[in-house]
Amino acid sequence: MTVTAEKTTQINSKLKLVGPNDVGYNVKQVDVFLERARAYFQNTDTLGTAVTSRDVRTAAFDPARGGYSPQAVDAAMDRIEDEYVLREKELLIATKGEQAWMMKIGKSVTVLRARLHRPDGDRFRRPRRRNAASYNFNDVDVLCRELLTYIEANGELSVDVVRRAVFAREKGADGYEESQVDAFLDSVVELMATNDSMTPR
Repeated sequence: MTVTAEKTTQINSKLKLVGPNDVGYNVKQVDVFLERARAYFQNTDTLGTAVTSRDVRTAAFDPARGGYSPQAVDAAMDRIEDEYVLREKELLIATKGEQAWMMKIGKSVTVLRARLHRPDGDRFRRPRRRNAASYNFNDVDVLCRELLTYIEANGELSVDVVRRAVFAREKGADGYEESQVDAFLDSVVELMATNDSMTPR
């Protein structure tokens, strides 16, 4: 399958705005990022900083009254990320061969499985600072068990479930360290997006 730039052009269209008194995403920030992503994808921005699927996945926008609908922007960003993931796969295969791609995926799966096989309550670090924000153990562990089924038993789980995962907040050692959980799920999304990109929609 070949990814074409036209897809991204279609995504980068006028997005829905929330009501004038409602809070959405900052319009200028969204427009600037989408234009940058489109230009880099189409190879028209050869001097700017490279854009990767991780950049798309971790992009954040300030809240603003009357801004873009968060749901519309998030959906557009998801589609763009999927395109970037697939192109990165194609570029790796083109430059280093399919075996290099399979080795990368195999390494990722091995690392993820090792983490997922840890017992509940012990999968991630706990913050050292007493008042540091952390994620509820049970909420994170429930998702981890679903991910383990997805990886080892071909379970049904959409990448969007992971992208939109929300965990109850705790403080300090009463929960998992947020940054470590976020980094782990970032790797999970990258792997799942690759698999989903090979599945007809």
